[in-house]
Order: sequence, then structure tokens, then C-alpha cells
Amino acid sequence: MTGALQARWTLTLVGALGGVLAWALVEATSRGLMDERPALALSVLVAVGFAATLAMAGPIGLARAAPRGAALGVVVGGLTGLSLLRYALVGEFLVTPMPGLAVIVLATLPVPFLIAAAQPGWRDYPALFQEAWSILVRLVAALAFTGLVWLVVLLSDAVLQIVGLDVIAQLLDHGLAGYVLTGAALGLGTAVVWELAGPVAPQLILRFLRLLLPVVLAVTLVFLAALPFRGLQGLVTGVSPALLLLTMVGAGIALVSVAVDRSDADAVDGPLLLRATQAMALILPILAALALWALWLRVDQRGWTPERLFLSVVALIGLGYGLTYAVSVLRGASWMARIRRGNLAMALVVIVAAALWLTPLFNAEAISARDQLARYEAGRTPVAELDLWTIGRWGRPGEAAVARLTELASQPGHEALAALLAGTDAPTEDQRAADQAALAALIPLQPPTATGTRDMLLAAAEGYQLRSWIEVCSRTLETGQPACVLVVADLLPAVPGEEAMLFLEHRPDWAEVLGLYLDADGRLAQRAVTQPDLGFLPATTASELLRAAQAAPLPLTPALVNQLGTGEGGLLMVP
Repeated sequence: MTGALQARWTLTLVGALGGVLAWALVEATSRGLMDERPALALSVLVAVGFAATLAMAGPIGLARAAPRGAALGVVVGGLTGLSLLRYALVGEFLVTPMPGLAVIVLATLPVPFLIAAAQPGWRDYPALFQEAWSILVRLVAALAFTGLVWLVVLLSDAVLQIVGLDVIAQLLDHGLAGYVLTGAALGLGTAVVWELAGPVAPQLILRFLRLLLPVVLAVTLVFLAALPFRGLQGLVTGVSPALLLLTMVGAGIALVSVAVDRSDADAVDGPLLLRATQAMALILPILAALALWALWLRVDQRGWTPERLFLSVVALIGLGYGLTYAVSVLRGASWMARIRRGNLAMALVVIVAAALWLTPLFNAEAISARDQLARYEAGRTPVAELDLWTIGRWGRPGEAAVARLTELASQPGHEALAALLAGTDAPTEDQRAADQAALAALIPLQPPTATGTRDMLLAAAEGYQLRSWIEVCSRTLETGQPACVLVVADLLPAVPGEEAMLFLEHRPDWAEVLGLYLDADGRLAQRAVTQPDLGFLPATTASELLRAAQAAPLPLTPALVNQLGTGEGGLLMVP
């Protein structure tokens, strides 16, 4: 048996063994033989251990890969189990993306270091760079091969079913077969990819990625050039701007790393790409700082949440990368070598940050729960902005915060909180009437004489709707008008009375239009608002119509459609 064929069989069996262990854990959990908490930690151990072993088997051999993969699996599985202690239910852990992302970082980022440690040394940057990209390419190829194997199996089963043979279906009905097939295919795919491509696989992809650098740089420069004219208003409205900025930071970090490659001999040498790399390195700290500023504005408005803490950690890491790159370029000669050393140091920082996220040393849920509780007690967060359902999902710290709020609700002065905990839409009838009056006074009306329809619609609105609309209408447009308008007209001739369209501009890049009317029972109902061709209403169009409606009543005209037949039994052609 040749070495290549033996490697294929060996890794196929290793993958199949991983599938067997995964199946055993699932069976033990489903039959009540094992609690969900240790089962999940062991599942992470098995998945990380076998995946890392398969990833390292090609470069350093199975004998050296197996103990290193097992050790990594034990560390990541142990930290997962430690993080699970924050939650009363495993489901709360699974629906929270941040611990999962930390687990993925710990499962993948140390692997190139483990491979390099078995060869030239764990600080050898050329080996680390090469292995990191090679692992990514091999993983994608092996997963694609596994998908093709499943496609062939399912197609074969369908063909045999035509002639009445269901042998494949019967095998797949047994859960073990699916796990073994997946593991074996993944192991075989990993072996074949290493055998055919080896460490050379990522070079073509890296060359293509370099071509994206000028494009990303141009978009970033346009954004920074427009920022002084647009201002930071877009950064105040939510986490989304910060997330987009951090995405740009991540793309910039990856492209600069690809451009400097593993050594000066492999790095970009053309003047365009060289200058683009330097410019991107200098811009990255600005983008990361803007992301931090956007996050801080949101935290100052609404307080900490685990998501905002996670993004803040990511932004600080991005700022660390950006400052490292910018200082390296500004120091002149050998700037590429300094960036490579900085990449190695920052990779270790990322690993440490991911590990800390899963330990009690940095309990994001506890920090967030304490902050939200303190903000309420200090009067900085009104009852209408307390999201008790979300806070209650922050594991044991969230449950403790809700318990403390429940205790406060029984004390004088916290009647609104008591009503919120009881599930009512408005704290009191007086508060509901006050909200209606406040919104009626705040919202522009067209025509101004349609106060009767406006008051009926607002009286039928739910408490949370009133508070949401008040929040939007409290924003001011560049014209000085509120960021909303209510347009009343007979929009549904088949429905008695008048209807209304409520225009709301939540932020400069997000505006919507709601169709409002009273149903037969006198309850507020909503209908979708669309253009005559039934197409999606762009936010820019909604914003333009909002401003036009504030200036003058919009004309009421017949729709551009006729129907065959009468009433609801007619037929019409969709425009």
C-alpha cells in the first residue's frame, strides 16, 4: 500500500471514529443518560479535537497531530463547559452567538501555531501565514467534498427507490450511518486535498484577494471624504453602523496581511498595490476609532449588552491591528516585517480575548445585567425602554437582574415597572392618555383638519406602538420638522370611514410607511404599503414622500388598475 493510499484510509477511519463518538453523545443525551451541559462540552471537545487532528495530519503527520488536536479539544471543551455555568438552560447558551464565536476562534486560530511549533517554531511567521491560509482552503475543499458525497448517496437512493430497493434508505434511517458517513467523507476529503494540493493551495486565492485591495481602499476613502459633510448622525442610530465599520476593518486587516504575505519576496511589489497597502494600513485606525465612537454613543444611550461588549472587544482588537499597521508604515523601511510581527502578536491577543470571554474573568452577561439595573435605578433608563425579555435571556445574571426589578416593582414609585412586569401595554390609563396626547401634539397631520380620524387611530393603538412612534417623532429632520407625518384619506373605499398612512423615519437610512385603519371591531389594523407595481418601497422614496407630505397634502388619485367583474369576486391584472 502506497503512502498516499495509506494516508487516505487512515484519515477516513479517523473521521469515521469522530462520527461514531458524536453519534454516541447525541444518543446518550436523547436517552437521558447524560445531562445536556456535559454533553455539549464533550461534543465541542470531540468536534474540535478531531477537526484539528484532520487539519494538522497532512503537514505534521497523524502521530504528532492527534495529541495536539486532543489537547486543543480538551481546552476548548473545558472553556465551553465553564461558560455554560452562566446559564440555567443550555438553550440560552445556544441562542447567544457570542460564546459560539469565541469557541470558533479558540478552535481555529491556535491550529497554525500548533503546526508551526512542530516544525520551524511557533513564532515562524512564514510558516504561520502559509498554514493559516492552507487550512482554510483545505477545510472548504473537504467540506465541499463531503457535500458531494452526500449528494451522490441521496441520488443513488432515489434511483434505487425507483426499482423498489431501499437498502440505502434503511441504512440512513439508523442515525449512526449518517454520522459515520459524514466523518469518513471529511477525513477522506482532507487527505485527498493535502495529497493533491499540499501547502501550495492558497497561493492562487491570495493573488486574487490582492486585487480587491484598491477597490476596498477606494470605498473607504469615499466614506471618509463624505463623513465631514454628512456628520456622525448615522453613527448614533444603532449598532449597525459600528458593525459595518468593523466589517470594513476586518476586510482591511485581511487584505493588508495578504499583501505583505509571508515574506518580502512574496509580498506585493507593483507601485499601485504597494501604495494601496500603505494607505489602507494608515486608514484602519480611523475606521476602528469611528466604530468605537459609534458603539460608545449607543452605550451612552442604552447601556451595555453582551452584543455591545462583544463588538467593543472586536473594535479594540481592530484598533490594535490598525495602530500596529499605521505605526509600522510611518516608521519607514522594513514596514512589512513590522506588520508581520504585529500580526503574530495580535493573533495571540485574539486567542486570549476569546478565552477570557468564556471564563468568569469577563462575564459579559453579568456586566450587562448590572449596568442595565443600575441605569434604571439611577433614572437613566425609563420603563418604556426596559427590554425585560432580552435581559432575562442573559443567563443567571439576567435572571438575577429581573428578580431585582421584580422586587423594586413592589415598592412605591415603581408602578410603571410593576405594570410592565405584569405584561400590560401601558403602565396606567393616565399614562396611556398622556402618550396619546403627547403624540397627537407631536405628529404633523395632513390634512390638519383630520383630527377626529387621528384621535380614533391613536386611541386604538397599543401602548408599545404609541411609545415607539413618540420616540421616532421626537427626532428632528434637517427641516426642523419631526421625523414623521400622518396622512389621512379615504384609501380603502370598501372600508367605512377614513384610513391613514403613517410615515416614520427611524434614521437617515431607514424610513417606513404604515397603513392604518380600524377594523370591524374597532381595533387598529395595519396593511402593507407598496408602490403601484407592488414593488418594494425604498427608504429614500419613503423619506422623500414624508417631507413632501409635511409641506403639503399629497394628492389622492385613483389607482392605475381596473378589474373584470365586480367586488371581491373580480379579477385584476397585477401592474
